[in-house]
Amino acid sequence: MNYFDELTALLNEEKYYDKAQHESLILKSNLNERRAQGVTWFPVSITNSELGRGDYVTITLTKTNNLEENHRFRFGMPVSLFSNYAPSDDRIDGIISFVSRDIMRISFRVDELPEWSRRGKLGVDLLFDENSYREMQDALCQAKELRTDVKQGKLIRQLIGEESLWHDQVHVAYEHPELNASQNNAIQHILSSCPLAIVHGPPGTGKTTTLIRAVQALLKQEAKQILFVAPSNTAVDVLTERLDAIGISVVRIGNPVKVSDHLQELTLDAKVEKHNANKELKNLEKQARAYTEMAHKYKRHFGKTEREQRKALFDEARKIRKEVDRVQDYIVEDILNRVEVITATLVGANHYTIRNRRYETVIIDEAAQALEPACWIPILKANNVILAGDHCQLPPTVKSSNNSREGLYHTLFEKLIVHYPAAVSLLNVQYRMNAQIMKYPSQALYADQLQAAEPISNWTLLHDATPILFIDTAGAGFEETQIDGAIYNTEEAHFLKVHLRSLLKDLQLSYANQVFPSIGIITPYRRQAILLKEIIEQDEELQPFAALVQINTIDSFQGQEKDIVYISLTRSNTEQQIGFLSDVRRMNVAMTRAKKKLIVIGDTSTIGQHRFYKDFLDYIESINRYHSVWEWSAL
Repeated sequence: MNYFDELTALLNEEKYYDKAQHESLILKSNLNERRAQGVTWFPVSITNSELGRGDYVTITLTKTNNLEENHRFRFGMPVSLFSNYAPSDDRIDGIISFVSRDIMRISFRVDELPEWSRRGKLGVDLLFDENSYREMQDALCQAKELRTDVKQGKLIRQLIGEESLWHDQVHVAYEHPELNASQNNAIQHILSSCPLAIVHGPPGTGKTTTLIRAVQALLKQEAKQILFVAPSNTAVDVLTERLDAIGISVVRIGNPVKVSDHLQELTLDAKVEKHNANKELKNLEKQARAYTEMAHKYKRHFGKTEREQRKALFDEARKIRKEVDRVQDYIVEDILNRVEVITATLVGANHYTIRNRRYETVIIDEAAQALEPACWIPILKANNVILAGDHCQLPPTVKSSNNSREGLYHTLFEKLIVHYPAAVSLLNVQYRMNAQIMKYPSQALYADQLQAAEPISNWTLLHDATPILFIDTAGAGFEETQIDGAIYNTEEAHFLKVHLRSLLKDLQLSYANQVFPSIGIITPYRRQAILLKEIIEQDEELQPFAALVQINTIDSFQGQEKDIVYISLTRSNTEQQIGFLSDVRRMNVAMTRAKKKLIVIGDTSTIGQHRFYKDFLDYIESINRYHSVWEWSAL
């Protein structure tokens, strides 16, 4: 099977599973359950309505209560506006053009909202995101077609191993005083005119800093616009702010997740608002709106003359709207032509405003967390590609449980690291962890190549010379519970609470409130995370520290760091089943979140037969950091 046909088949399997899962959630859940899942806003009120591009109506709506609820709505996602008067029938679908905590703008492919939108309470359901899959499928189809083109298909053939990647490289000297040798070497390779560069950035090694300086160097070398993308909106927000902070002109395509006025100013929408021609645009929009409103004043029952007048008003509004579109296109193109870097998500790289642009260089950050089909969307716009990430951390989210899971877990980043090792630059100096915390992940996953920067290598909590410890619960009767697929360990959670209490008492002797260490408590299992939250939040002694303690699953914690990290391994059974723990990339993420102190709690009789955990326990013994839970029996 053709390379891209195989990828398409895997993607179609994933789409089928993802869609069935989403529809099951919507169909089997009542309104309150959907709200709790973050896929429904209800009730909402419409605060503004206006005609936008193509004579399509755009509304602004706000949540009227439940403002504290988290949600899954994101820019570009499809939604359905509904009325509780007849929620099955009274529906109209649209696309999110902006969303924050409690405000959403939706564009519909109609020139006015239906009559039912004026009666009953309104709500919004999140629909299955067909568009993301469609963009990925289109990219794979396009890559398959271009692959045989002698000129346009060259990079495609190189990336899938059908043509040699290497040619005469130009060595470019580069050294930035604020970067270490491995970071400078990575940028030298990026500047060497090779069509592929891979930056392998283990935890805490300054990958983002390296990429930002690489952009700066590329712009100085070529002065050609760069497309900088990442799989998630959160990652794109970070990149956008970091580029702007060193004076690089950047525009963010799409809607930021982060609530920041300054970040909002870097979006395309905000730059359109500030453009010199925007006053003309607003005047034209005002005229079009006035004609439309006059036309809508005619009621349903009117004669021939009124009908002709109504048509004339609509025609005039449409004529002005075409001029609005022309001016808007000019403004957008002018803004895009002036910036040095465009940032977007992988799918956002095909946003209609930049769909047809090409770039000398495309940079994909967090490429090891990206589905390969999504990576081809920006790659098809590039002459040269830079991939950055760490395949030793968690892979992309894949929802299907069949062949497509393993196929899509195997990312383009990982394939290229294996196929083109000479293209890889490893960042080997980490700036996050005490050296004892770093040492085992470095040995197990990075061929013992990581070094801890000074003075980070020796930093610890005040009056605490123990940066890492393992607490063994074997023989204590802390057995796991499994109910409907959910796994948790009540006794382990209670012990963690008791240990945390003791640690906090010690810390209070050394730290004032304003400099108190941050604390993370993580676990592979969602039910265990929920249990830990309940137990710790209900403890009166711990309530004053609630703002300092963050509790979540390991998967949700990737990319974060804390001064102190507890890992609740949860598994304790006689069958030595360890489930999620068998993916050592998950434990790599968990162990490398801690800066100054790592506390791992688990049952050696359950985990000790797995090679990764056996070697970890050997390491713990070698530095005298093994403890039994019985040592805390008096607490």
